Amino acid sequence: MGVEVRPGNIHDSIVFDDIYGNVTEKFPEIKAIAADAGYKTPWIAKRIIDDNRIPVMPYRRPQGKKDFYKPHEYVYDEYYNCVICPENQVLNYSTTNRDGYRDFRSDPKVCKDCPNRNKCTTSKKYQKVVLKHIWGEYLEQVEDIRHSKYGKEIYSLRSQTIERVFGDAKEKHEMRYTRLRGLDQVTKWVKLKFACINLKKFALHLYKDNPFPSINTLIYRFLSQINLHLLCVMEVY
Repeated sequence: MGVEVRPGNIHDSIVFDDIYGNVTEKFPEIKAIAADAGYKTPWIAKRIIDDNRIPVMPYRRPQGKKDFYKPHEYVYDEYYNCVICPENQVLNYSTTNRDGYRDFRSDPKVCKDCPNRNKCTTSKKYQKVVLKHIWGEYLEQVEDIRHSKYGKEIYSLRSQTIERVFGDAKEKHEMRYTRLRGLDQVTKWVKLKFACINLKKFALHLYKDNPFPSINTLIYRFLSQINLHLLCVMEVY
């Protein structure tokens, strides 16, 4: 349906906008987007939900140090615009940085005498800093969808669809490695491979519609349908 080739040092979430825009423009009837944990970011969740589509993403382990309080244990109070720590102390709003995170800081005088400070912060200033994204509520909606029956049904298909494509490409079409150099050459090679995979799929669908056609009928139907695809491939490559 769509493919983007980028250097290996670029995170998947950065490439999302291009591939999402291309696919949804061609197939506007798409209702749900299933993706792995690498795409579970506030911006991606916001864009999908604002487009009236359903983001289906898996559980993502909390970031942080072992034996420390988990990020979700620091509760954001929207009314007072502050954060409540697990010890029921207030972290006041400080600023919003360029990445869209609100900065909340504790009172060092309170933290200094906290009995569980070793589970909260190792700061020499005895101050805990908590960051909450301005679009954090979109990730909360994603979590609600993940626990819903619909979300579980959609995500269970990911191993049969998305991962199946990756597996076939690596095992059957030599896409585990590339012998080419340069992003332009690799992009042409990858897109041509996926074009061939799509043509193979199309031939299988034709066979399923009529398992016992004459060979001439099958060849004619197949060639008449792929002319446009072949022309597109020739124009690009």
